[in-house]
Amino acid sequence: MIAFLLRFFFIIGLSIVAAYVSNALYGPLLALGLCVVILSIPLAYSYLNLYKIQHFLNRDGNGSTPEVSGLWEDLVHRLKRQFREHKQEIQTIRQQHDRFIQAFQASPNGIIMLDKEDKIEWCNHISETFFGLNFKRDAFQRIHYLIRRPEFFEYLTKRNYLEPLIIEGMGPQSNLTLMVQLFPFANELHLLLAQDITNLRKTEAMRRDFVANVSHEMRTPLTVMMGFLETVQTLKLDEQKRNEYFDMMMDQATRMKNLVEDLLALANLEANLLPAPLSPVSVHNLVSVVESDAKALSRGRQRIYCHIEPGYKVLGEERELSSAFLNLVSNAIRYTPENGEITIDWRINDHGEGEFSVADTGPGIAPEHLPRLTERFYRVDRSRSRETGGTGLGLAIVKHIASRHQAQLLIESIHGKGSKFTLLIPSERIQTMIQ
Repeated sequence: MIAFLLRFFFIIGLSIVAAYVSNALYGPLLALGLCVVILSIPLAYSYLNLYKIQHFLNRDGNGSTPEVSGLWEDLVHRLKRQFREHKQEIQTIRQQHDRFIQAFQASPNGIIMLDKEDKIEWCNHISETFFGLNFKRDAFQRIHYLIRRPEFFEYLTKRNYLEPLIIEGMGPQSNLTLMVQLFPFANELHLLLAQDITNLRKTEAMRRDFVANVSHEMRTPLTVMMGFLETVQTLKLDEQKRNEYFDMMMDQATRMKNLVEDLLALANLEANLLPAPLSPVSVHNLVSVVESDAKALSRGRQRIYCHIEPGYKVLGEERELSSAFLNLVSNAIRYTPENGEITIDWRINDHGEGEFSVADTGPGIAPEHLPRLTERFYRVDRSRSRETGGTGLGLAIVKHIASRHQAQLLIESIHGKGSKFTLLIPSERIQTMIQ
């Protein structure tokens, strides 16, 4: 500021002195002309600098700095620094904005931003999938014009967003269940969040079915036992009849015991998510024991054949592998009619994988039942399963044991001709006896 005032007073003083001298020597006209010339020089210089600065500003501070001097040079450098700081702030804001957008796009939940008139201001990709939207096409359209569900329109118009809304039949295949909730923010704006709870609902349904099935399975033998006990208590029975009733009660008690044991085994398997240990288990010894148990269970009603390719071990949990093998064999015995054939086979296939298979000549399974066979308590023929003493949990147990050993349960069946169940064990868990 002081430098500017000094320059200003210097130019004024110089003009006055030049005018005074010129007036004394040459007269007032020349003095006036000389004063105008002296004052015009800084004015023209200032105008030229202003033009350079205006051109610099029109380019948003880009390019080379204008060649100016004095106070003008300091002004230009200040403007240049402010432009640079402003651009850095804008770049930072853009980067933050891009990160927010990327975070919203990476979210597994649908996110839609609505204005005060419920028009779409922005939405992420997953919300487009959930609701069949296209942001480029549907931007600034009212949301209820695009999501045409009566329950959603009612939820939107009530303006009571404390509780979420459940909408079923959404998604490209109309098989999704969504939990939708609106959250007010800023000035009458709303954020719509949509979460896919399809699997959660399926899990809840499975839990309800599981409880109902367990209750049903336990209630039947308990009812039978209570009936027998009441008969024994109230009627005078001879020794033979009494023993028959006691035998039938023992059968029902055994059935409940087997059910509880299978439930505990299944619960332990589901709770243990770690892979099975790599303990070597002799396949020959394991399958030999299973064959012996199978013949004892069959009591000669079926012909049982066993083929074991010698010289191999499986790296896994012996107790679990024995349970899986025996479950497959006992299922075959239950459903194979008298004089039928059951073949137990162990071999190594061309890929180095171990195959434990059980084939029978039973009634077979219709194709529509195959995908659900490993569900808990799922039975193709419920009455026959109860007659043979099955709990409905055997294949579910085998499936979890297979998962613990990175194995696969393969099921082949021809209705009316028999079935074949194969446990395919990966080559990483197969070891030769010489190792």
